[in-house]
Amino acid sequence: MKLNPPLLALAMGAFGIGVTEFAAMGMLPGIASDLGVSIPAAGLLVSAYAMGVLIGAPLMTLTTGRVNRRTLLVGLMAIFTLGNALSALADGYWTLMVARVVTSFNHGAFFGVGSVVAASIVPPDRRAGAVAAMFTGLTVATIGGVPLATWAGEALGWRTAFAGIAGVGAVAMVALRVALPSLPASTDGDIAAELRVLTRGPVLAALALTVVGASAMFTVFTYIVPILREETQASTAFVTAMLVLYGIGLTIGNTLGGRLVDRSIERTLVASFTVLAVALIVFAGVMHWPWPVAATILIWGIASFAIVPPLQMRVMEAAADAPNLASAMNIGAFNLGNAIGAALGGGVIGAGLGLPAVSLAGAGMAAAAFAMLLAFQRRPRSDACPA
Repeated sequence: MKLNPPLLALAMGAFGIGVTEFAAMGMLPGIASDLGVSIPAAGLLVSAYAMGVLIGAPLMTLTTGRVNRRTLLVGLMAIFTLGNALSALADGYWTLMVARVVTSFNHGAFFGVGSVVAASIVPPDRRAGAVAAMFTGLTVATIGGVPLATWAGEALGWRTAFAGIAGVGAVAMVALRVALPSLPASTDGDIAAELRVLTRGPVLAALALTVVGASAMFTVFTYIVPILREETQASTAFVTAMLVLYGIGLTIGNTLGGRLVDRSIERTLVASFTVLAVALIVFAGVMHWPWPVAATILIWGIASFAIVPPLQMRVMEAAADAPNLASAMNIGAFNLGNAIGAALGGGVIGAGLGLPAVSLAGAGMAAAAFAMLLAFQRRPRSDACPA
């Protein structure tokens, strides 16, 4: 696809959101030390962000349905910028907690609305490529933005990192205002009807699978820096390199999952959950050796995001009558898994079970997702999620 300024502006917004979501995990030790709290307590900042996304995704999607799309996207990035600026200025734990929740409220609606906008500004035969182009910003965030923010957090302080992310948000606001055409919102749509779709058994089952599957990833990734610091005895350069490698794995996994899902949603999920569980079990056993750690992190990253396209397809197919709300809710479900995973990993650490046990807990969540998938497959076809 040729250079497209509106898509670049959307990708910039996606980049900023991706960095602010994942970078906090890499800065947990610094935040905990500076604010005088434990690592598990700092991990609750990740859970708070995720819960904010869960609440904000449907709330913002349903209450802004008639707002001009360009105005809405600029406003969502304003929330993002404000939240990160407040994070940079936070003088205590609870102030930072509130700032992270404020930041999170833009997340689900931006990706949901942004995807629709991206598809609407190109010819019909290029819609899939336009949505992929927008999400390239998230990919770039995992490969480069998050490691850079983590490095900046260690070298310059976590407040400086959040200030830099706020700067990205400000630039994205200007880019969206300048690059996007005015896009009046549709006056069609029945909020009550869309909400009723979310009460269907297959939709709820698909969302539940997203929650458990995502928690397997975030149980461990939330505490990846403490694990590398304490178990692998890694330097800052090695930690940064591992975050880059994990981002590369996520990118490969997202692409691989997207291709395999056209053949079979179910088989893609079965294979991905199996590899994810095995990788996390292996990770628990090889944490002391840098090269095995690197190889395992790459495989773990691939398996973690190979589940995303098929999970999204399950929800979209189960809620075909309300795809926008379902898409936003699936982002919320993914972040609920983020919150549960962060809390689970923090609970394992708080119980004194050791950092390797965090990885085993993540493997257990992957196994639980695998079991849920098998249970859904055995249900009567009328009740099961579509494959």
